[in-house]
Amino acid sequence: MNRTGKVLLVAALVVVVAMAFRVSWNALRDIAGAVGADGTAAMLYPFVVDGLMALALVATLVLVDRDRTFALRVLGTYTAASLVLNYVHGLVPELHGRGVDWGRLADWDPANWALVLLATSLPVGSIYFGSDLVAKVLHHRPAPIPAPVANAEESTETEMIRSTADQPESTLAPVMASVVRVPDPVPVDLGKSALPLKPLAQIDPVSVRSITPRPVAAESTRSRRATGRVPAAARSTRPKRTPDQLLAEARAATAGWPDGRVTAEGIRRAVRTSPANARMLRDTLLAERAAGAGVSA
Repeated sequence: MNRTGKVLLVAALVVVVAMAFRVSWNALRDIAGAVGADGTAAMLYPFVVDGLMALALVATLVLVDRDRTFALRVLGTYTAASLVLNYVHGLVPELHGRGVDWGRLADWDPANWALVLLATSLPVGSIYFGSDLVAKVLHHRPAPIPAPVANAEESTETEMIRSTADQPESTLAPVMASVVRVPDPVPVDLGKSALPLKPLAQIDPVSVRSITPRPVAAESTRSRRATGRVPAAARSTRPKRTPDQLLAEARAATAGWPDGRVTAEGIRRAVRTSPANARMLRDTLLAERAAGAGVSA
Protein backbone atom coordinates (compact mmCIF):
# COMPACT_ATOMS: atom_id res chain seq x y z
CA MET A 1 0.00 0.00 0.00
CA ASN A 2 1.30 3.42 -0.94
CA ARG A 3 1.57 6.38 1.40
CA THR A 4 -1.70 7.97 0.31
CA GLY A 5 -3.64 4.80 1.02
CA LYS A 6 -2.11 4.53 4.47
CA VAL A 7 -3.00 8.13 5.30
CA LEU A 8 -6.60 7.61 4.21
CA LEU A 9 -6.86 4.41 6.26
CA VAL A 10 -5.59 6.12 9.41
CA ALA A 11 -7.94 9.08 8.86
CA ALA A 12 -10.94 6.75 8.51
CA LEU A 13 -9.92 4.94 11.68
CA VAL A 14 -9.71 8.22 13.60
CA VAL A 15 -13.21 9.20 12.42
CA VAL A 16 -14.70 5.84 13.46
CA VAL A 17 -13.00 5.96 16.87
CA ALA A 18 -14.16 9.54 17.43
CA MET A 19 -17.78 8.63 16.69
CA ALA A 20 -17.60 5.54 18.89
CA PHE A 21 -16.14 7.64 21.69
CA ARG A 22 -19.00 10.12 21.35
CA VAL A 23 -21.56 7.34 21.80
CA SER A 24 -19.73 5.83 24.75
CA TRP A 25 -19.12 9.28 26.23
CA ASN A 26 -22.84 9.89 26.71
CA ALA A 27 -23.33 6.64 28.66
CA LEU A 28 -20.21 7.02 30.81
CA ARG A 29 -21.10 10.63 31.66
CA ASP A 30 -24.53 9.56 32.98
CA ILE A 31 -22.96 6.71 34.97
CA ALA A 32 -20.48 9.10 36.55
CA GLY A 33 -23.30 11.47 37.55
CA ALA A 34 -25.22 8.57 39.11
CA VAL A 35 -22.29 7.59 41.36
CA GLY A 36 -21.85 11.12 42.74
CA ALA A 37 -19.63 13.00 40.25
CA ASP A 38 -20.31 16.68 39.64
CA GLY A 39 -20.80 18.23 36.22
CA THR A 40 -17.10 18.70 35.43
CA ALA A 41 -16.10 15.28 36.73
CA ALA A 42 -18.91 13.59 34.79
CA MET A 43 -17.76 15.42 31.65
CA LEU A 44 -14.17 14.13 32.07
CA TYR A 45 -15.07 10.62 33.20
CA PRO A 46 -15.31 9.13 29.64
CA PHE A 47 -11.78 10.34 28.91
CA VAL A 48 -10.57 8.36 31.94
CA VAL A 49 -11.98 5.05 30.69
CA ASP A 50 -11.91 5.25 26.90
CA GLY A 51 -8.78 7.40 26.90
CA LEU A 52 -6.84 4.73 28.76
CA MET A 53 -8.06 2.20 26.20
CA ALA A 54 -6.49 4.27 23.43
CA LEU A 55 -3.26 4.62 25.42
CA ALA A 56 -3.07 0.86 26.01
CA LEU A 57 -3.66 0.25 22.29
CA VAL A 58 -0.71 2.47 21.37
CA ALA A 59 1.45 0.73 24.01
CA THR A 60 0.74 -2.68 22.47
CA LEU A 61 2.12 -1.41 19.16
CA VAL A 62 5.39 -0.28 20.78
CA LEU A 63 6.14 -2.75 23.56
CA VAL A 64 7.24 -6.38 23.17
CA ASP A 65 7.24 -9.60 25.16
CA ARG A 66 5.92 -9.31 28.73
CA ASP A 67 5.29 -5.56 28.54
CA ARG A 68 3.12 -6.04 25.49
CA THR A 69 1.14 -8.75 27.29
CA PHE A 70 0.56 -6.36 30.19
CA ALA A 71 -0.67 -3.62 27.83
CA LEU A 72 -3.06 -6.09 26.18
CA ARG A 73 -4.49 -7.07 29.57
CA VAL A 74 -5.08 -3.43 30.49
CA LEU A 75 -6.75 -2.84 27.12
CA GLY A 76 -9.00 -5.88 27.56
CA THR A 77 -9.93 -5.00 31.15
CA TYR A 78 -10.97 -1.40 30.41
CA THR A 79 -12.77 -2.47 27.25
CA ALA A 80 -14.85 -4.95 29.28
CA ALA A 81 -15.50 -2.34 31.97
CA SER A 82 -16.68 0.25 29.40
CA LEU A 83 -18.89 -2.39 27.80
CA VAL A 84 -20.52 -3.25 31.15
CA LEU A 85 -21.20 0.40 32.00
CA ASN A 86 -22.68 1.07 28.56
CA TYR A 87 -24.84 -2.04 28.99
CA VAL A 88 -26.13 -0.82 32.39
CA HIS A 89 -26.86 2.61 30.89
CA GLY A 90 -29.01 0.91 28.30
CA LEU A 91 -30.90 -1.16 30.92
CA VAL A 92 -31.72 1.70 33.27
CA PRO A 93 -33.80 4.38 31.47
CA GLU A 94 -33.70 6.62 34.52
CA LEU A 95 -30.01 7.27 33.90
CA HIS A 96 -30.79 9.09 30.66
CA GLY A 97 -32.73 11.87 32.42
CA ARG A 98 -30.71 11.82 35.66
CA GLY A 99 -33.85 10.66 37.50
CA VAL A 100 -32.19 7.70 39.25
CA ASP A 101 -31.37 7.79 42.93
CA TRP A 102 -27.82 8.74 43.78
CA GLY A 103 -25.62 5.63 43.98
CA ARG A 104 -28.28 3.33 42.60
CA LEU A 105 -27.41 1.52 39.37
CA ALA A 106 -29.34 -1.74 39.87
CA ASP A 107 -32.31 -2.96 41.94
CA TRP A 108 -30.46 -5.96 43.35
CA ASP A 109 -28.09 -4.78 46.06
CA PRO A 110 -25.09 -7.08 45.30
CA ALA A 111 -25.25 -6.11 41.63
CA ASN A 112 -25.57 -2.44 42.57
CA TRP A 113 -22.56 -2.64 44.89
CA ALA A 114 -20.46 -4.31 42.22
CA LEU A 115 -21.41 -1.72 39.59
CA VAL A 116 -20.68 1.19 41.90
CA LEU A 117 -17.31 -0.35 42.82
CA LEU A 118 -16.49 -0.79 39.15
CA ALA A 119 -17.47 2.75 38.19
CA THR A 120 -15.57 4.36 41.04
CA SER A 121 -12.41 2.23 40.70
CA LEU A 122 -11.83 2.92 37.02
CA PRO A 123 -10.35 6.43 37.56
CA VAL A 124 -7.91 5.09 40.18
CA GLY A 125 -6.93 2.25 37.87
CA SER A 126 -6.37 4.71 35.04
CA ILE A 127 -3.85 6.60 37.14
CA TYR A 128 -1.91 3.44 38.03
CA PHE A 129 -2.02 1.56 34.76
CA GLY A 130 -1.63 4.69 32.62
CA SER A 131 1.52 5.76 34.50
CA ASP A 132 2.97 2.25 34.24
CA LEU A 133 2.31 2.04 30.50
CA VAL A 134 3.84 5.44 29.83
CA ALA A 135 6.94 4.50 31.85
CA LYS A 136 7.33 1.25 29.93
CA VAL A 137 6.99 3.04 26.60
CA LEU A 138 9.54 5.70 27.55
CA HIS A 139 12.09 3.15 28.78
CA HIS A 140 11.60 0.83 25.84
CA ARG A 141 14.63 0.41 23.59
CA PRO A 142 13.83 -1.09 20.20
CA ALA A 143 16.06 -3.93 19.07
CA PRO A 144 18.61 -2.94 16.40
CA ILE A 145 17.72 -3.98 12.89
CA PRO A 146 20.36 -6.40 11.55
CA ALA A 147 22.20 -5.29 8.45
CA PRO A 148 21.19 -7.08 5.26
CA VAL A 149 23.50 -9.91 4.35
CA ALA A 150 24.76 -9.85 0.80
CA ASN A 151 24.00 -12.99 -1.19
CA ALA A 152 21.90 -14.42 1.63
CA GLU A 153 20.52 -17.16 -0.60
CA GLU A 154 24.00 -18.24 -1.67
CA SER A 155 25.28 -18.32 1.91
CA THR A 156 22.28 -20.37 3.01
CA GLU A 157 22.82 -22.80 0.17
CA THR A 158 26.50 -23.08 1.05
CA GLU A 159 25.70 -23.88 4.68
CA MET A 160 23.20 -26.51 3.59
CA ILE A 161 25.82 -28.10 1.34
CA ARG A 162 28.46 -28.04 4.05
CA SER A 163 26.19 -29.62 6.65
CA THR A 164 26.48 -33.39 6.57
CA ALA A 165 24.56 -34.20 9.76
CA ASP A 166 21.43 -35.24 7.86
CA GLN A 167 23.22 -37.25 5.21
CA PRO A 168 23.17 -41.03 5.55
CA GLU A 169 26.40 -42.62 6.66
CA SER A 170 28.27 -44.32 3.84
CA THR A 171 29.44 -47.88 4.34
CA LEU A 172 32.75 -48.86 2.79
CA ALA A 173 32.72 -51.88 0.53
CA PRO A 174 34.59 -54.89 1.95
CA VAL A 175 38.12 -55.25 0.59
CA MET A 176 39.01 -58.73 -0.62
CA ALA A 177 42.59 -59.62 0.28
CA SER A 178 44.45 -61.53 -2.44
CA VAL A 179 46.66 -64.41 -1.31
CA VAL A 180 50.15 -64.44 -2.85
CA ARG A 181 52.09 -67.69 -2.67
CA VAL A 182 55.73 -67.22 -1.73
CA PRO A 183 58.17 -69.73 -3.35
CA ASP A 184 59.94 -72.09 -1.06
CA PRO A 185 63.52 -71.11 -0.12
CA VAL A 186 66.35 -72.85 -1.94
CA PRO A 187 68.73 -74.71 0.41
CA VAL A 188 72.34 -73.52 0.29
CA ASP A 189 75.34 -75.56 1.25
CA LEU A 190 77.28 -73.28 3.57
CA GLY A 191 80.19 -75.64 3.74
CA LYS A 192 81.12 -75.18 0.06
CA SER A 193 79.78 -71.81 -1.00
CA ALA A 194 80.40 -69.74 2.10
CA LEU A 195 83.66 -67.80 2.22
CA PRO A 196 85.95 -68.26 5.17
CA LEU A 197 85.32 -65.66 7.84
CA LYS A 198 88.13 -63.79 9.46
CA PRO A 199 87.98 -63.33 13.20
CA LEU A 200 87.26 -59.80 14.22
CA ALA A 201 89.77 -57.98 16.26
CA GLN A 202 88.74 -57.28 19.82
CA ILE A 203 87.68 -53.66 20.18
CA ASP A 204 88.23 -51.96 23.46
CA PRO A 205 84.98 -50.22 24.52
CA VAL A 206 86.96 -47.68 26.45
CA SER A 207 88.94 -46.66 23.39
CA VAL A 208 85.77 -46.38 21.31
CA ARG A 209 84.23 -44.23 24.00
CA SER A 210 87.27 -42.01 24.00
CA ILE A 211 87.00 -41.49 20.22
CA THR A 212 83.31 -40.55 20.34
CA PRO A 213 83.00 -36.76 20.63
CA ARG A 214 81.41 -35.67 23.86
CA PRO A 215 78.91 -32.86 24.06
CA VAL A 216 80.35 -29.63 25.35
CA ALA A 217 78.21 -27.26 27.37
CA ALA A 218 77.71 -23.88 25.75
CA GLU A 219 79.55 -21.07 27.39
CA SER A 220 77.33 -18.61 29.16
CA THR A 221 77.94 -14.87 28.83
CA ARG A 222 76.45 -14.23 32.27
CA SER A 223 78.91 -13.81 35.07
CA ARG A 224 78.72 -16.54 37.67
CA ARG A 225 78.25 -15.62 41.28
CA ALA A 226 80.95 -16.52 43.72
CA THR A 227 79.90 -19.53 45.75
CA GLY A 228 82.46 -19.06 48.46
CA ARG A 229 85.08 -21.44 49.74
CA VAL A 230 84.40 -25.17 49.77
CA PRO A 231 83.98 -26.38 53.37
CA ALA A 232 86.65 -28.64 54.76
CA ALA A 233 84.19 -31.52 55.23
CA ALA A 234 83.42 -31.56 51.48
CA ARG A 235 87.04 -31.65 50.38
CA SER A 236 88.72 -34.89 49.33
CA THR A 237 91.00 -36.45 51.96
CA ARG A 238 93.32 -38.05 49.35
CA PRO A 239 96.33 -35.84 48.48
CA LYS A 240 96.84 -34.84 44.87
CA ARG A 241 99.28 -37.17 43.13
CA THR A 242 101.93 -36.15 40.62
CA PRO A 243 102.21 -37.79 37.16
CA ASP A 244 105.26 -39.76 38.32
CA GLN A 245 103.36 -41.12 41.34
CA LEU A 246 100.43 -42.10 39.13
CA LEU A 247 102.76 -43.84 36.67
CA ALA A 248 104.45 -45.73 39.50
CA GLU A 249 101.12 -46.91 40.90
CA ALA A 250 99.95 -47.94 37.42
CA ARG A 251 103.16 -49.94 36.82
CA ALA A 252 102.70 -51.74 40.11
CA ALA A 253 99.01 -52.45 39.50
CA THR A 254 99.47 -53.75 35.92
CA ALA A 255 102.70 -55.65 36.43
CA GLY A 256 101.06 -59.03 35.95
CA TRP A 257 98.53 -57.96 33.35
CA PRO A 258 98.75 -59.08 29.72
CA ASP A 259 98.85 -56.41 27.01
CA GLY A 260 95.21 -56.97 26.06
CA ARG A 261 94.10 -56.18 29.58
CA VAL A 262 96.01 -52.90 29.80
CA THR A 263 93.18 -50.52 28.96
CA ALA A 264 92.31 -47.03 30.09
CA GLU A 265 89.22 -48.22 31.97
CA GLY A 266 91.15 -50.92 33.80
CA ILE A 267 93.89 -48.49 34.78
CA ARG A 268 91.33 -45.91 35.89
CA ARG A 269 89.69 -48.39 38.22
CA ALA A 270 92.97 -49.75 39.52
CA VAL A 271 94.58 -46.42 40.47
CA ARG A 272 91.33 -44.44 40.83
CA THR A 273 92.15 -41.52 38.57
CA SER A 274 90.44 -39.50 35.88
CA PRO A 275 89.79 -40.92 32.36
CA ALA A 276 92.29 -38.47 30.84
CA ASN A 277 95.06 -39.60 33.20
CA ALA A 278 94.07 -43.24 32.60
CA ARG A 279 94.51 -42.86 28.85
CA MET A 280 97.87 -41.16 29.34
CA LEU A 281 99.03 -43.97 31.65
CA ARG A 282 97.80 -46.64 29.21
CA ASP A 283 99.74 -45.15 26.33
CA THR A 284 102.87 -44.83 28.47
CA LEU A 285 102.67 -48.39 29.78
CA LEU A 286 102.05 -49.86 26.33
CA ALA A 287 104.94 -47.86 24.93
CA GLU A 288 107.25 -49.10 27.73
CA ARG A 289 106.19 -52.72 27.12
CA ALA A 290 106.74 -52.34 23.37
CA ALA A 291 110.19 -50.85 24.00
CA GLY A 292 111.06 -53.61 26.48
CA ALA A 293 109.96 -56.31 24.02
CA GLY A 294 112.17 -54.79 21.31
CA VAL A 295 115.22 -54.70 23.56
CA SER A 296 114.77 -58.30 24.68
CA ALA A 297 114.43 -59.47 21.08
